[in-house]
Amino acid sequence: MNIERLKEIRKDHDLTQTDIAKYLGMKQQQYSEYEIGKRVIPIESLSKLADYYNTSIDYLVGRTDERTPYKKSILK
Repeated sequence: MNIERLKEIRKDHDLTQTDIAKYLGMKQQQYSEYEIGKRVIPIESLSKLADYYNTSIDYLVGRTDERTPYKKSILK
């Protein structure tokens, strides 16, 4: 996973680790461990961050360089 993206997008939005940690309901130290690769970020947190930053999980983890989120589809 491209953990550098988490830091990059957070800074692009002029946010601190504490801001994002509060949003995710955790301590700043725990979020910091995500950004440095010491701890694996849960999919639920990645999903919340993708929604917050209006991007895709694929962008956050470095699978694409396209910041625009995917269109939401309705499964029938």
